[in-house]
Amino acid sequence: MAVNRRTFLTSISLAASTRLTGANTFEPTWESLRTHKVPEWYDNAKLGIFIHWGLYSVPAWAPTTGELGKVDWSKWFYQNAYAEWYLNSLRLKDTPTYEHHVKTYGANFDYYDFARTFNAGLGHWDPAQWATLFRRAGARYAVLTTKHHDGFTMWPSQVVNPKKANNSVKRDLVGDLAGAIRKEGLKMGLYYSGGLDWTFNSAPIAKMEDLKATAPQSEEYARYADAHVRELIARYKPSVLWNDINYPKLGKIPQIFAEYYNAVPEGVINNRFGVDFSDFTTPEYAKYDKITEKKWESCRGLGFSFGYNRMEGPDQVIASDKLVALLADIVSKNGNLLLNIGPKADGSISDIQLDRLHALARWMDINGEAIHDTKPWTRAAAKSGDGTEIRFTRKPDAAYSILLTRPNAGAFTIPGISAPPSTRVTVLGLNAPLKWWQEGADISVTLPERLPGEYAVALKMSPAPTQTP
Repeated sequence: MAVNRRTFLTSISLAASTRLTGANTFEPTWESLRTHKVPEWYDNAKLGIFIHWGLYSVPAWAPTTGELGKVDWSKWFYQNAYAEWYLNSLRLKDTPTYEHHVKTYGANFDYYDFARTFNAGLGHWDPAQWATLFRRAGARYAVLTTKHHDGFTMWPSQVVNPKKANNSVKRDLVGDLAGAIRKEGLKMGLYYSGGLDWTFNSAPIAKMEDLKATAPQSEEYARYADAHVRELIARYKPSVLWNDINYPKLGKIPQIFAEYYNAVPEGVINNRFGVDFSDFTTPEYAKYDKITEKKWESCRGLGFSFGYNRMEGPDQVIASDKLVALLADIVSKNGNLLLNIGPKADGSISDIQLDRLHALARWMDINGEAIHDTKPWTRAAAKSGDGTEIRFTRKPDAAYSILLTRPNAGAFTIPGISAPPSTRVTVLGLNAPLKWWQEGADISVTLPERLPGEYAVALKMSPAPTQTP
């Protein structure tokens, strides 16, 4: 495999510079790496934006069969709702995607020929618009796919693919977006498909067992993946290193992790490298049902797909009120939500995805105080007598009760809370204190006729109350 000399020297220089500083130096051993602590910025961020964007954004098509985990696994790969898996679905042939492809592009149209259309449409993409949109939605970090399973790289890599030449973007999308994201005060993370690369193994994945069987494990691929990840670290200093579908067994994982932490001491690494080490776990289209001590991050698309799927509409895209409730639920249990958008090939974002991000922005403008920089309270959830679901978060001087559905005006009871008489209770978005009283083991408050916003309502109690036995 050919690895560009400049990239190699950059990696060597990076390692040497970290040794010279002597500060926060990690060694390539699991004992050393496990001393890394999850940084406060990541724990406090609560919301990130995932971005699946690549060649699959040109056809932008998949059957709308349902969310991951809610479709029979024996049928999933033949009815794959993930548009970013377009190439795999195409290779299986007996799929709706293959039928669509033949009708639309012809049986002889090669998937990688989408690169011409993709590259040609990037001239008007403005990464600053994305960055502003993400910040206004309340996100504090973004994670961009740099290479998905199709092997196409979203930066002009100096590492040559020995199986498929010229399989990279013409514009440095990773660098351009990283600059815009950081200018808005957000952190930039990078996704890399370390476990799958369909330029190294073209056998289609038809069942779950094929995921392992088709993962390239050659020394050539391991060197290639290692060089890519090292290049991404050296060039872009990502705050999140987000791998997918494991990593080649011959890869230099401890060495790369040490180099990464030494280059980005406040960086974080996810749990998808196939080793017993991570800063956070990543349930996909799923979440934990209780407060979990280890930091976690739930990732999901706004619809059934991560990549843009032109077939998705209101029936497939999560409703705004449910999106807000999902965020509150995840945060109450010590998680972050990594919410995915799938841009169109030219970098524009569909109206329905924009609608959801704008709705989230409106809610966070009022209630972000109950989300950002919080910790879980003594319990995550409760249910009021009228059936309203409640989620709790806290700060040192206050606790928040987030009512996931909008309650009626008048008396509202929050079960299992005890507060001293000096406690001040307010609705976020309104300055006036609410009348409240202790009723045995519960607190009752009088809610005003007009509540702010459109969706969930957050009550602030200061000083923070305690949980009643």
